[in-house]
Amino acid sequence: MHTDRSKARDRISAGALALRLLVALPAVGAAVPVRAGDVRAAVAANFREAASEVGAAFEAATPHSVRYSFGSTGQLYAQIAFGAPFDVFLAADASRPENAIEEGFGVEGTQFTYATGRVVLYSAARGLVSGPEALHEGRFSALAIAEPTVAPYGAAAVETMRRIGAYTSAEGRLVFGLSVAQAFQFVQTGSADLGFVALAQIARRTGGSRWIVPSDFHEPIRQDAVLLERGARNPAARAFLAFLKGSEAEAILDSFGYGRED
Repeated sequence: MHTDRSKARDRISAGALALRLLVALPAVGAAVPVRAGDVRAAVAANFREAASEVGAAFEAATPHSVRYSFGSTGQLYAQIAFGAPFDVFLAADASRPENAIEEGFGVEGTQFTYATGRVVLYSAARGLVSGPEALHEGRFSALAIAEPTVAPYGAAAVETMRRIGAYTSAEGRLVFGLSVAQAFQFVQTGSADLGFVALAQIARRTGGSRWIVPSDFHEPIRQDAVLLERGARNPAARAFLAFLKGSEAEAILDSFGYGRED
């Protein structure tokens, strides 16, 4: 009898222990919290203001955070090639993300067009710009553009001036910024009378004068993004690019004058 009671107590103790262990384990299929991560993004200068809003919306919608480094697309690509620790690359063209994949810096299959840019001839002064004739009239001493060898908006500016036959007369008065952000700064501070800038930089501004360059005056400014190898194992980086493809980001980009690829 004593032996039977001992066995029963042992069975009860084992059962209680199993029950405690079962309760301690998470339920099968229960939601597992997503661990917050940090994204480091190399971003073309024209996208600065839009990126700020996209980043805020991304951080509000996910547990992740994003940190930006802005510059000309050419400068950023050089930094990536030299090992800068970026997770994603938001360029102002399609060729650098393609190069990144070809040269082993980018992840194949992750490149996509997140925005299509527009160029504007802009002056902080009212009445100076009403159309392309502003360049022919010559009522300016300095015309700012982004350096065309590293900045797609600068290349588009040169194409536009050649298209309207104004490059030769304007060439001696060109002031070059390292990026379209610096070209815009030259115009805003009065260092240049007018300049070719990104529509996104002035879309929400009033005052001044402007001419939105027809999109067929230059090669399309297809702005592509790509996941970089350093971010390949970072779930936050993939989440950021997925968010950039979504409708919330699209609405923000539309408000800044960007389009999407047709």
